[in-house]
Amino acid sequence: MRGSGRGGLRSTRERGSEGCKMEESGNPGGLLKVVHLLVLSGAWGMQMWVTFVSGFLLFRHLSRHTFGQVQSKLFPLYFHISMACSFINLCILVPQHTWAQLTFWDGSQLCLLLLSLTLATINARWLEPRTTAAMWAMQTVEKERGLGGEVPGRHQGPDPYRQLREKDPKYSAVRQIFFRYHGLSSLCNLGCLLSNGLCLAGLALGLRSL
Repeated sequence: MRGSGRGGLRSTRERGSEGCKMEESGNPGGLLKVVHLLVLSGAWGMQMWVTFVSGFLLFRHLSRHTFGQVQSKLFPLYFHISMACSFINLCILVPQHTWAQLTFWDGSQLCLLLLSLTLATINARWLEPRTTAAMWAMQTVEKERGLGGEVPGRHQGPDPYRQLREKDPKYSAVRQIFFRYHGLSSLCNLGCLLSNGLCLAGLALGLRSL
């Protein structure tokens, strides 16, 4: 009877330790959870601020060329930080799952983070340098005509930029290139923001209590 009791206690402990190991292997530790949440929420908050707040404030209160110069310094750092945050989150989550045990939410979260990383990389390494180069080319022509020092929306009378586009085909072509790259960059940025937002929404829905 004593032997059987000790054996049952030992087997119970072994099962408990195995269950703890399985739980630890299937779930990230507390520190990794905190890092994942901080990086994801920080990236999303940064993207919300840059996309919907700082850009509009700077555009309304700075001259055209000063606004462009500020953005040329801000956006490379912004896109690289977004890229780094997505990479860190992927490095945290990928080792915690196996393909055979992936749930729908786990797979969706990994795909969203991979999409965010891809779009941020495209912005940081390809679209932003081309957008900035086109902007410098535009500003060079505008400075020759005495333009660029005014705050947007405060000019009265005929639009001098429209007149410049009509008179200078090269300027008009560079402007089209700028807005093409700028539009693609904005779409990639919105994709990153939406991907991180959905990841945060999934984490919030998974909370047992607030």
